[in-house]
Amino acid sequence: MARAPPVAPAAAAEKPPRSGGRFGSVLLLAGLACGALVTLATATAVLAGILLAPGLLSLVLDQAPGRPTARAVMLFGLAATMQPLATLWRTGDHVGIALDLASNLSTLATAWVAQGGAWILCELTPLVIALVMEAISRTQAARLRSARTGFEEQWSLPPEPSEN
Repeated sequence: MARAPPVAPAAAAEKPPRSGGRFGSVLLLAGLACGALVTLATATAVLAGILLAPGLLSLVLDQAPGRPTARAVMLFGLAATMQPLATLWRTGDHVGIALDLASNLSTLATAWVAQGGAWILCELTPLVIALVMEAISRTQAARLRSARTGFEEQWSLPPEPSEN
């Protein structure tokens, strides 16, 4: 006769939770990459940090799975930040130049307004879609009620009681 394998206790079968959570090593590597960026490319990090501040804030505040709003805000911010970064790299990549570019009101306003616009777009799009769908459904319901009234008259049916 074959023996059944020994059953391990339930407590031994469960693994203890890791302290880093699900993305512990990814978070560690991202921190190391940010540290390397600040150390090796300080001017780039200063300029990108100032111009992408609303996007970085949205990364912290967006709690939705996949962070869709933060991704859109960062995408718009990166698009507005590429030209100042290219200018920084062409003109010498110094912290003073980075601060001059970041203190330029049109550069800063362009980057921040782009990110703010992305945030507003992400927040208003579901509302606008819901309003459009509601308007379409009300229009279709009115058209169907009109058609029903026409059929009731044509076929001499008693009118349906109102649902008010």
